[in-house]
Amino acid sequence: MGRVIICRHGNTFDKGDVVTRVGGRTDLPLSVSGRAQAEALAEHFSGTRFSAAYCSSLQRTRATAEAILARSDAPPELKVLKFLTEIDYGPDENKPEDQVLARIGAAALDQWDALGIPPHGWRIDMTAIHKGWRGLLAEAKEMGRDATLLVVTSNGIARFLPDVVNEVPDTLEPKLKTGAWGEVEAGATSRIAAWNRRPA
Repeated sequence: MGRVIICRHGNTFDKGDVVTRVGGRTDLPLSVSGRAQAEALAEHFSGTRFSAAYCSSLQRTRATAEAILARSDAPPELKVLKFLTEIDYGPDENKPEDQVLARIGAAALDQWDALGIPPHGWRIDMTAIHKGWRGLLAEAKEMGRDATLLVVTSNGIARFLPDVVNEVPDTLEPKLKTGAWGEVEAGATSRIAAWNRRPA
């Protein structure tokens, strides 16, 4: 049985910044607080021997993954997987949150946060996302019990991982906070062992 460590990238905004809905077409770097979150993840996983490491093409995920791998013994090559790129928020891409709320309404945002139901206009290839996650779980399983995969992505992608896991806590909330991590055990059955945790 292998395991997959899933991390959400660090913040792209700091206190006082205008927060926008950052999707796959908006390639922002980590902010000051985001870099601190990446370093906190790196400290938490320091010494962990990763068998493979993946991120998206977006610099916020790459920078977070690189920070984590910099503390790892004999880190693997960091590889980019297309499906890990954040979703496309359509007309709400890179728009301030108050404008997004005005367009789609609070109920639609609540459905997205709680159930992963995308509001009208958002573009999500659910088939590709589920296929990608299944592939990584299969890879971890095949690599064996000593294998640990690192995956750094965005909330819009991470939140759909529980869909393809066999054993998911009843109380699990799919949203993964910035700078937070989860763990999935991948064996004959897959199980979420941790979710939405931030380094202490």
